[in-house]
Amino acid sequence: MKFLGFALLLSFLPLLPISFGAEKPNILWIFAEDTSPWMGCYGHQVNEGHTPHIDSLAAQGIRFSRAYVPAPVCSACRSAVMTGQNQIRFGAHEHRSSRGPRKIEYPSHLKLLPEIMKEGGYFTFNLGKDDYNFIWDQKASYSLQQKTREPVPWDSLKANQPFYGQIQTAGGKNNVSKFPAERKTDPASVTVPPDYPQNQLYREVVAEHYDSIRKDDDFIGNVLAGLKENGLWENTIVVYVSDHGANQLVRHKQMPTEGGLHVPFIVRGPKRFVPKKQVRDDLVDILDLSATTLAWAGLDRPDWYEGQDLFGEDFSPRAFVAAAKDRLDHTIDRVRTIRTDRFRYTRNYKLDRILLQPQYRDQQPYTQNLHELYNTGKLSSKLTEIYFGERRPEELYDISKDPYQLYNLANDPKYAKELEAHRFMLDEWLEKGDLGASEEPDEEIAFQDEGPAKWKKVNPEYEHLRKDSDGDGLSDDWEGYNERDPMDGKLLFTFDCGGWQTEGWLPNPGISNIAGFKGYLDFDLPRGQGSLVRSGLNADLARQGGLFSVAMSVSKPTLVWLSLNSGDGVMRKMAGPVTVLPGKSYKDAKFRIPEAGMVKAMRIDFQSEEGTIVEIESMRANSG
Repeated sequence: MKFLGFALLLSFLPLLPISFGAEKPNILWIFAEDTSPWMGCYGHQVNEGHTPHIDSLAAQGIRFSRAYVPAPVCSACRSAVMTGQNQIRFGAHEHRSSRGPRKIEYPSHLKLLPEIMKEGGYFTFNLGKDDYNFIWDQKASYSLQQKTREPVPWDSLKANQPFYGQIQTAGGKNNVSKFPAERKTDPASVTVPPDYPQNQLYREVVAEHYDSIRKDDDFIGNVLAGLKENGLWENTIVVYVSDHGANQLVRHKQMPTEGGLHVPFIVRGPKRFVPKKQVRDDLVDILDLSATTLAWAGLDRPDWYEGQDLFGEDFSPRAFVAAAKDRLDHTIDRVRTIRTDRFRYTRNYKLDRILLQPQYRDQQPYTQNLHELYNTGKLSSKLTEIYFGERRPEELYDISKDPYQLYNLANDPKYAKELEAHRFMLDEWLEKGDLGASEEPDEEIAFQDEGPAKWKKVNPEYEHLRKDSDGDGLSDDWEGYNERDPMDGKLLFTFDCGGWQTEGWLPNPGISNIAGFKGYLDFDLPRGQGSLVRSGLNADLARQGGLFSVAMSVSKPTLVWLSLNSGDGVMRKMAGPVTVLPGKSYKDAKFRIPEAGMVKAMRIDFQSEEGTIVEIESMRANSG
């Protein structure tokens, strides 16, 4: 009879209004902007005792010591996290795309994480920033969307469990000008990372980032208190994570470096979902958070996901974490990188621009300070190299010994095997798809070219869409950005804009990359000879003054010729050659040129001993 009664009870269960929501956890992401892992729990003594709420999450739950984002900029990173795969796979890799007339639709078979969660029975919400690089269905994704992070709608969350949502914080963008003086970081107490100038300005920049985190911690404390006051604490998984590194450190945000990609990642929750009081040192991709969130919700992981459940039985430690950098605001680039247990390998594709390109922070004191120190010769040789030096096709750093990526080992024969192994890993990763291999459509480039006037849009990708009134091969806009006269008709190349070192000069076969440090071209003559060519000209020789000079230095005596093409397809040598001798200063190789006619292209030939190094500081007409 007891068994029969139990069976009868079971038969009526489907008819009863039973909620199964309590079986699933609430999931809250506290998603910080522009924040490096500079909290007390990450070993930063300056902030010990000053980030109590973030530290409390780490003390109760699990802290990931080596978590990395897929891109060093917000929109690309957030787009990837919301879709569960790297941004280069589905066209969300260009920063702030889909803001103009050209719209990006992500593939129809993809769904955003909140959409999957909503379909799986979760109340989904976002408070504050979203910033995705594609057109998306907001109603299908979020049950509640609020453009500000405050006030937190606690009544809605209590009434709609289980919930999954994000609360965005200002992170490194916090304005700390009114932060209490007694709580501010003393600049004298901080250590400026060695990849920045060791001066008072940078001590203040570093101190401000510590303060930004302290202010963020205050807000996070309010959120945690709200969870507790509303009876949500015990069944809520809390995630604290950032989208990339510090915003005022130019080798953090927007750089695919340790500083730009390494972020805080902490999880605290019910013990049936999250281990207690642990630190994990394995390599973690923040895409793993997307997959893990679905696992917490008891939902299947889509086949396009590149992350894995961090706490799943089938979890496999990663051999590497990959990331990508493409256009950032108006600054056009393409870089791919992987981080393995010990090394970071980086591949640069656009070698005609320096590492620290012109960018949206150029008017900030910390960026201007770098340029001022470089221009006055006061920047150390190492910092000169990593900011204004020649961009190498490959970089390899032993992070275990060189965490700030100061010493590129790519050309060190001792690391040849490591270099080859990392090449192979990156190649395998890229074979899965890289839509950044091709340039953006002209429609998007034109839209970016219309950006704020204060942004110097100097990359060569813009040039074919612009007008060149005086035929010198450089557009009116480009010359204006670089404080040159776009109507003077003079042939002038100074190689100092940073975003296009070569200014259109190309090497003929046999010479490798010619883009040198900011302000220079440099290359060697592997067979004792070589040449540079500049096409795309339509310059009036009558405006050149009858003279063209190349300011250069050489390591061995070198013969130099200048040839001009007037439009008939024939390169004609001017009188020469000119002999340039080695010396401590730049010497002008001067060439008489016709005083009438047109010049459509130019070529400069060099002949010397094998391995001779040539450095060119400028080329100009009528230089005296």
